[in-house]
Amino acid sequence: MSGPLRDCVLVVDDEFLIAETLSIQIQDMGLQVCGTAATAADAIAMAQAERPRLVLMDMRLKGKGDGVDAALAIHHSVGSKVIFITASREPATLERINTDHPAAILYKPILGGQLQTVVREVWASEAQ
Repeated sequence: MSGPLRDCVLVVDDEFLIAETLSIQIQDMGLQVCGTAATAADAIAMAQAERPRLVLMDMRLKGKGDGVDAALAIHHSVGSKVIFITASREPATLERINTDHPAAILYKPILGGQLQTVVREVWASEAQ
């Protein structure tokens, strides 16, 4: 991990409309979105280039690797906090997510102000 993290959010989701919706919600909070990615490889490359303070990470991604693979690589090489987003409540999925010690887990569909509340909490804890 070299250099400080930037005050921006990387959105990782393989569904374009969901990624766009999450990006808009983040921007509406007054935060900068440094990019979006649909694959684990793209997420890792973008995180290493942009060094985001926070990553919103979908569990299931296009291509080789999933959200946990990407999060582990990002956490190791960049140090960003990761909020996982998943539709699954299966124990095996949650166990896999927890291998990365996520900052939070949000379940789809994300209701009301859930995203804003969790992002603010993680952002505030990171600032301390």
